[in-house]
Amino acid sequence: MSTLPEFVSPTAIADQVDRSQVLSAEIRPLWEGARLSGPAYTVQCAPGDNLMLHAAIHRAPAGSVIVVDAGDASHAVAGGNVCAVAQRRGIAGFVIDGAIRDVEEIRDLEFPVFARAVVPKPGRKAVPLPLQQPVNCGGVLVRSGDLLSADQEGIVSVPAASVDAVLKAVAGKAELEREQSLDEWETDHQQKINSILREAGVDW
Repeated sequence: MSTLPEFVSPTAIADQVDRSQVLSAEIRPLWEGARLSGPAYTVQCAPGDNLMLHAAIHRAPAGSVIVVDAGDASHAVAGGNVCAVAQRRGIAGFVIDGAIRDVEEIRDLEFPVFARAVVPKPGRKAVPLPLQQPVNCGGVLVRSGDLLSADQEGIVSVPAASVDAVLKAVAGKAELEREQSLDEWETDHQQKINSILREAGVDW
């Protein structure tokens, strides 16, 4: 995988990948304006337990997006202090299929967190599990090293083996769009839609 840009829009990436790589829309940013992009560092937690996320913040490389399958959303897997330490260590943010707490603290930190729920009760710390194993997050199988991109539009995962090709396609489309005026886009769009309608037998 080549060096990643600082941020790649999930909408730009989604245009280049299958719908199956888009995480559930139920996983939402914790605060307005949150966004992240970077290689995944995957974490599996047992239901009601947050031990492995708390371990991961001390082990994940700077720039990583920590991606968590929390097992359920009954207990928060992290709060303000965990996010503050992760931010200080250079972690790009969290994507959590589960619950978080301390929303105001995390918002004040401006640390990017995307989660399925907010629950005030923290989980226990009792179940050790391997880190960096494939996890199911938002209905998508994510492996460590896959590219994660998230903002208010949603979250997209790109398998590590496809990242270079996808980023090249994203850059190519962006270049074409910069060179095309709105009038040119409108003409091309109208021709495309009319062609599809004619092929479908619609003539009006």
